[in-house]
Amino acid sequence: MKILQPPGWPRPKGYANGVAVRGQMVFVAGMIGWDAEGRFHTDDLAGQVRQALANIVAVLAEAGARPEHIVRMTWYVTDKREYLAQQREIGQAYKELIGSYNAAMTAIEVSALVEDRAKVEIEVTAVIPDA
Repeated sequence: MKILQPPGWPRPKGYANGVAVRGQMVFVAGMIGWDAEGRFHTDDLAGQVRQALANIVAVLAEAGARPEHIVRMTWYVTDKREYLAQQREIGQAYKELIGSYNAAMTAIEVSALVEDRAKVEIEVTAVIPDA
């Protein structure tokens, strides 16, 4: 994976400006904070982020991919202020489950998600490098 960082640009906090890779692409649909049986265990945003990230890791594993293969993430959150207030807890969950901050990321506040209790939905693109 090559991180795309134009000269003189400040390094973004928590993501990469761009990423270049070669390999097998894996696309993960938007994952929300419920478990494998479709049950929410918390209405806390950071808790739902942790579960959504665990769901992403599980789907990636089905393709033989690992978190370090993630090249792009799109986060949809229902409350920007809540997201900013819980950045520390969200960052901790991210570090534990995903690891590095090398993916290109976008975060978008939306008015609602299809599942009423969902506070976050995260889409992922990963690339398994060529051997």
